[in-house]
Amino acid sequence: MSAHPIERGGQRGWRHDEGHAAGVFETYDRLDLGGLGPRKVHVLVPRRIDRPLSTLFLHDGDTAFWKGGVAHATWDVAGTLSRLGPEVEPMIVVAVHPLRRDHEYTHAFWGPRRDFGGLPVYASWLAEELKPWIDATYPTNPGRSSVVGSSHGGLASFWAATRHPDAFRAAGCLSPSFFTGLDDLDTNTLSAAPLATSPLVAPVAQLLADGGSRPRMWICWGTERSGGQHNEVVERLAAIRGREMAALLRDRFGYVDGLDLWEVEDEGAGHDEHAWRRRFAWMAKAMFPATGAR
Repeated sequence: MSAHPIERGGQRGWRHDEGHAAGVFETYDRLDLGGLGPRKVHVLVPRRIDRPLSTLFLHDGDTAFWKGGVAHATWDVAGTLSRLGPEVEPMIVVAVHPLRRDHEYTHAFWGPRRDFGGLPVYASWLAEELKPWIDATYPTNPGRSSVVGSSHGGLASFWAATRHPDAFRAAGCLSPSFFTGLDDLDTNTLSAAPLATSPLVAPVAQLLADGGSRPRMWICWGTERSGGQHNEVVERLAAIRGREMAALLRDRFGYVDGLDLWEVEDEGAGHDEHAWRRRFAWMAKAMFPATGAR
């Protein structure tokens, strides 16, 4: 691996080439913008750039490219994009490490045991601080940015794209925690409260009904229900609320399958990075195909 220091847009980092066909990395260990840092951010930059590129913002930057997180596992996004090659459009990928994950990726107070509710501030930082810095620093097409994450990161992606639709034109919601603030993880109990009237959806109903302004949505989940709480409870509720959200977008707001909505059930898959790595590839091919790839 070759590596050397860089300074871009007033931020110091290092460029490292790990041999991926999809590009080389520029990592900022202490990127400090707008008061929510400093934090680590990785930027995967294609090797050949002949036009302004789409940008994909990823939550959970500690697992996006390399093994990390609680499970010490990875999505292997660089490897996946390298294998897909010409099937998907070239893009710049920005992977952001969380500082207080539960806080930053959730929008609602949800019991006293954890620190929830910081998503509105974090999403604003993504849209108003990080994205403009990326657009000013790298050869991006500012109108073609998307945001992707899993579990709480999937919830955060939906929120960011619906609260900042001018910044993020699409959201990838893998095993999303749409149940946050509604259902009970401790008792595995689904509440009677519908998503349609929840703080997640109700304030953006007008946007979701606007076919010209609303973000495109990818929503997916797995069917594995054994092996502990992540599958028996979290993925179960993710599936129930994921189906509800997809139906709501389609039936009430007029989303169209394969045009601005992709709803995918992954048979036998659980709530883990292995499943999300596979479904990231499906999402990339569906939502970001290379010109003529379809």
